[in-house]
Amino acid sequence: MHLTRNPPRPLWLLPLLLLAALPASARNLDLSTVPERQSVQLTIYNSEDLTLVRETRRLSFKQGINPLQFSWANTLIDPTSVTLRFPGQDHRLTVMDTTFPHDKPQMLYWNVQAEESLEAEVEISFFTSGIDWAADYVAIADRDEKHLALQGFVRVNNGSGETYDDAEVRLVVGEINLVEKIAELARVGIEDVARLQQKEFDQFRQKAARRVMEAPAPMMELAASARSAQPQAPKAVEKEALGEYFIYTIEGTETIPDGWSKRLRSFTADAAPMTVAYRYRPAEYGDRLVRLYLLTNDTESDLGQTPIPNGRVGIYRRQGQGLSFLAKREIQYVPIGDKLELNLGEDPEVVFELVKKWVFRNNIWQRYPKAQVYRRVDSGQVEIDHQAAVAGWDEHEVYAQRIRNYTDQPIEVEVRRSFSGDVAFKSALKAQRHDFNTVQYQASLKPGEKEALSYEVITRQGRNAKQNRVEIIQD
Repeated sequence: MHLTRNPPRPLWLLPLLLLAALPASARNLDLSTVPERQSVQLTIYNSEDLTLVRETRRLSFKQGINPLQFSWANTLIDPTSVTLRFPGQDHRLTVMDTTFPHDKPQMLYWNVQAEESLEAEVEISFFTSGIDWAADYVAIADRDEKHLALQGFVRVNNGSGETYDDAEVRLVVGEINLVEKIAELARVGIEDVARLQQKEFDQFRQKAARRVMEAPAPMMELAASARSAQPQAPKAVEKEALGEYFIYTIEGTETIPDGWSKRLRSFTADAAPMTVAYRYRPAEYGDRLVRLYLLTNDTESDLGQTPIPNGRVGIYRRQGQGLSFLAKREIQYVPIGDKLELNLGEDPEVVFELVKKWVFRNNIWQRYPKAQVYRRVDSGQVEIDHQAAVAGWDEHEVYAQRIRNYTDQPIEVEVRRSFSGDVAFKSALKAQRHDFNTVQYQASLKPGEKEALSYEVITRQGRNAKQNRVEIIQD
């Protein structure tokens, strides 16, 4: 009896896992029909080119040795990961050995010892590359920009060389580290495998098994199941936590043909509360003031069941009877309870500019090398002794941050400015230190209002510098 994958059928390119009889001289089983798959389960990671495949079939065994053949021709299956199990029948069925024939590439043989004639469920599991998934979203703000409708989708792409019919699809969110890449292991030539002695090959399999240990262990023990009914409503997505990982289980089953992509709905939040913010954060958004929609991944937003995977989001706003397109952006992974930020870019109705008003220096110190003394130049002293070196001074820069709100809504503007060296930030603004060298302040502007937010930056140079951080001075 052998398990093999037929060449792709014309037009559809759908390779199938089949069972057939070996020649009479090499078989104990005589099968006249091909057993159908009972179930197949795909567990797809989005952080690596890695998919765990588990499939089951029901076979008839005769007492004694039953040879089984498994082929992975024209696929990206990792041959070192192929495992054969007999759920519930381990005491009556035993894999005696596994061999890789020299003259038959991309193929292996199992010899299965049966204590008696019986029918049993066979489970074959393996890793494959070439299957991945990506998330995308549609976000629609209402006209008042108070609530956001958010729909999430996942797109499964199959380029593995194998079609998976009626598969249960599970999508893993979280980062993993592989010892080897599955795609590389899948391309191990039969000559390379044949050259390995049994001991060396066992070590090779053990090395590959370490990848499994670094994946979420509970996932590997989840039983495969198939649901034959296809619901008419959009498929539900069941979510469960596995430590730092999450699994999305798509309701029902899906046929994932080789070379095809399928887009499936993952969640819907009809009216998530949101706020509009304007931020200037050069380290995050570049040197510009950007407009953002902010919402939280929590139950109050009809979210919060799982982290939100990274992906692309199309952002729209309701206008009259239609929608206006605002932006298309990449979003990063959002844990439960964290903020989801949708960056809309610059707003042409909000003018933001920085004007330097004047610059001067004072608190100048001179050093006389021969006498090894310092002298401070008074603020009213015009002449500086050019025979002495300038050892320190304070650089004063006075700015006006001009903001004009031409929208018909009040806005909140947050500004972060970073400085280097020993700096004093002097202003009447209610500024706060975001970190050791970054100052943050905010402003509220009514519709049509403009503000000139003034502040002074004092940078202590030379011997005047005592620390490497920003000091805030309330003016």
